[in-house]
Amino acid sequence: MAIKINSIQGVSTMSANGTNRYTRTNPNINRNPLWNFTLPHTFQGTVAGYATAGIPQIGIDKFPFATNANATDVGNLSVSRRSTNAGQSSEVSGYTSTGFGPASYNNTIDKFPFATNANATDVGDVTFGRYSATGQSSTVSGYTSGGRAGESPPVPYGTPVDNIIDKFPFATNANATDVGNASLDRGRSAGQSSTVSGYTSGGGPGAYGWTGNVIDKFPFATDSNATDVGDLTVTRLGPVGQSSDVSGYTSGGGPVSNVIDKFPFATNANATDVGDLTFARYDGASQSSTVSGYTSGGFAPSVPGATNVIDKFPFASDANATDVGDLVLASYSLVGQQD
Repeated sequence: MAIKINSIQGVSTMSANGTNRYTRTNPNINRNPLWNFTLPHTFQGTVAGYATAGIPQIGIDKFPFATNANATDVGNLSVSRRSTNAGQSSEVSGYTSTGFGPASYNNTIDKFPFATNANATDVGDVTFGRYSATGQSSTVSGYTSGGRAGESPPVPYGTPVDNIIDKFPFATNANATDVGNASLDRGRSAGQSSTVSGYTSGGGPGAYGWTGNVIDKFPFATDSNATDVGDLTVTRLGPVGQSSDVSGYTSGGGPVSNVIDKFPFATNANATDVGDLTFARYDGASQSSTVSGYTSGGFAPSVPGATNVIDKFPFASDANATDVGDLVLASYSLVGQQD
């Protein structure tokens, strides 16, 4: 997902991983050092979207971005029966952190490769076990924000929420560190990532996750607290977040919402309603390609129950989502990644 330019004059070729490379057509032309650079990895994927964990346990599902198609099962997490996790994506790997299950608050950071279909491995721990957190990703680190924990034995719907922001490195397998706090305690929120900041939207404070509309923002360059930078159009619980290169999106949510909200990365501003999902749902997974946002699975009151539908909406225009495929199993309380 990074573009490397080798020469000022050449022919473009596409490698297997989607990287665009330019090869010189004339060996006598000297390489211009001003054009020998690599653009940074971006959050959006070019190859495939992933949905992991969930209720029931779905392992690791994968579907292509290039075509509208159903997902396939390509692996499992290191901890089974795990739900309400946070998801992160590096240039080469997907991560699933925290979660509830099988009978405790989970502090595990799982990692699985994008290059091959394989199981995830346990590569570290967040600062404490919790669930209903949300994830963000910079070019070098994964973040796990908020979540619920605090009672023993665990009581999934009666635990207090937290405002902690954890950070772990992509370059090495290591535990997370506490690097800041959200502007309020919150769980079951949506996460978005620009090139310079992480965002948390919706979800809510309180022991039972009361709905909220706050959009929080924290910087990637420094370890710092988040600040309240805007509001969603409606309060909601359990929405999912997508990210284009210029905007964040918050889709769906409870108790019954199909709204797709959009807010800008360049300025601190409230969100606007730009479209609808094919039907209302919450606690699904989200994925972002370079051109589209995806909402997969979730709990749909109209079904009622878990759904396997994969919705897709365009970033280039404000429009409704369309049904473009199915997960392997109807599931909710799952998270997404993208390659």
